[in-house]
Amino acid sequence: EEDFQVQTSEQLAQTFTNIFDIVQAVLVGIAAISLLVGGIGIMNTMYTSVLERTKDIGVMKAIGAKNSDILIIFLIESGLLGLAGGAIGVALGIGLSKSAELIARNYLGSDLLKASLSPYLIVGALIFSFVVGTVSGIMPARQASRMKPVDALRYE
Repeated sequence: EEDFQVQTSEQLAQTFTNIFDIVQAVLVGIAAISLLVGGIGIMNTMYTSVLERTKDIGVMKAIGAKNSDILIIFLIESGLLGLAGGAIGVALGIGLSKSAELIARNYLGSDLLKASLSPYLIVGALIFSFVVGTVSGIMPARQASRMKPVDALRYE
């Protein structure tokens, strides 16, 4: 008694599509968790920065800085923190993708695996990381901008 199966090329393509969809869903989940953790890290760093510069905020307010000025200062700082993290991520991504291309070419003897790096993709990733940093810094920046000058100057 022989036991065998016949599979068409369409069924094989559908199987690969299902596998790639699952892998993509897992990678999106990992990326979402990474964004959340990074955002919380930036927020924590900005809260620490606000605490460390409470006297400076009081001085700025005492000499006439508006709430919006202080808010913008802290939002730009948090955006730059996100941008720095994004730049590190882009550099690691480029390095890993080019390494995979090099390994495929040298060890597999194939030029089928090519890392395609679009300038738009890199700039988009950096802009996205700046936006994530800025959004993560909104709450600490609002706290800093709402401080009363007298309380900020009195803070030890």
